[in-house]
Amino acid sequence: MQLVSEQGGELTSLRGINELAPAEKTRIYTSIIPPRLLELLKISPETLGGLDGLRRVTIIAPQGMGLARIEIRNNPGDPRTVFFLDIADTPYRQMELSFCIISDPAAPRFAVDVDSNGNDNCFTSLGRNIPEEIRAMNAGLFPNQTCRGLRMFGEFFARFEHFVDSLAMDMVVAEPLTYDNAIRYEKYGFDYLNGRMLMERIDQGFAPGGELAKRLDGSTPFRVPGMEKSVHGRSWAIHDGIMDEPWEGVSIYKLVGVDAGVNTFTARG
Repeated sequence: MQLVSEQGGELTSLRGINELAPAEKTRIYTSIIPPRLLELLKISPETLGGLDGLRRVTIIAPQGMGLARIEIRNNPGDPRTVFFLDIADTPYRQMELSFCIISDPAAPRFAVDVDSNGNDNCFTSLGRNIPEEIRAMNAGLFPNQTCRGLRMFGEFFARFEHFVDSLAMDMVVAEPLTYDNAIRYEKYGFDYLNGRMLMERIDQGFAPGGELAKRLDGSTPFRVPGMEKSVHGRSWAIHDGIMDEPWEGVSIYKLVGVDAGVNTFTARG
């Protein structure tokens, strides 16, 4: 169903939504948030406040710009968010899903996002925190993941896809930051704009007798034999630089309502 403003005008972009009055804009963006998350955090969907009345949800959607950010915190003063979403219009009337994190506020945090001096390492582009990465990996987390998630992405994405459809857009685009992100997006029906051949080479490389499988020689904690058998293991090995090429340039898309049926981890079946 086409999204319309309270004045009856059709809305076809984030930029259009951002021109609305604050209350209406907030109502529309709140519709993307999984209700179960609000229930878990005891946040009112009407006021976006907790039991103490203090607001837990921040929506940044500047007028004149085609982007939006939603941040949810368990407590107003928390530096870490439970829900963090960045989305943007593209010049081609598509929706860019730039970033989405749904974290468990009760889970322990691993400082994989900072260097040894406590400075932001920009997704390890400015250095890695190896001891914390080892701890995170052993706890079952994936590269760049600072704490366990709430397993709500499926609930979020169903609402998000409906939201995109209501704007009369037919495509969602994204750039997975890690190998496991790409595999996860495949399960939600995405295909590749760029990087399909890389993903297939990775799958071949980790197959029995493949070059990447041979490099799992125990030389680092991230290159242990047997890691080729799981997305978790493969992703950490790739993060550790096991490939001859960097993980970059991978971009994906999903047509609204269409499952592309892509599976580049053939051992998964």
